[in-house]
Amino acid sequence: MLLGIGFGGFVDGIVLHQILQWHHMLTDTGDHPATTVAGLEANTLADGLFHVATWVVAFAGANLTIRAWQRRRRAPPWRVQVGLLLAGWGGFNLVEGIINHHLLAIHHVRDDAGGPVSWDLGFLLLGAVLVGVGVALARTSKAASGVSQAARPQTSNPADQEQLTDR
Repeated sequence: MLLGIGFGGFVDGIVLHQILQWHHMLTDTGDHPATTVAGLEANTLADGLFHVATWVVAFAGANLTIRAWQRRRRAPPWRVQVGLLLAGWGGFNLVEGIINHHLLAIHHVRDDAGGPVSWDLGFLLLGAVLVGVGVALARTSKAASGVSQAARPQTSNPADQEQLTDR
């Protein structure tokens, strides 16, 4: 889930802020327009701090994954992993969209467009779809296996693991 949140932030920052340049973190505040050098400097700094935060979240997710591998915990099926990644990304979109676009109104998905509200609502819809698809993927995988990964005993001995799997 943390990896999904971090990667969702990276996609937002890299694609929407840098590549498409639809908005920056502070473009709708009135004090930091993207049309002035001072405004771009303030927005570049804010975008950089945003990227640091998403990097920290992604690093925390990677760190937890590595720790689980070191403890010889079995990885969940790919559907659970991809599902949680998508749910985290969608959760990021929902939280960031509600807070930054609607409550704080510091930017919109398309600050350069005449009607940014429709883009903001589309962003929230995308987030909700990602969460729904992610949760559905994770649940169908758990239902198909019959037993959740957390409920299965863990062992570091491959012979013991085969016996547990055969049961």
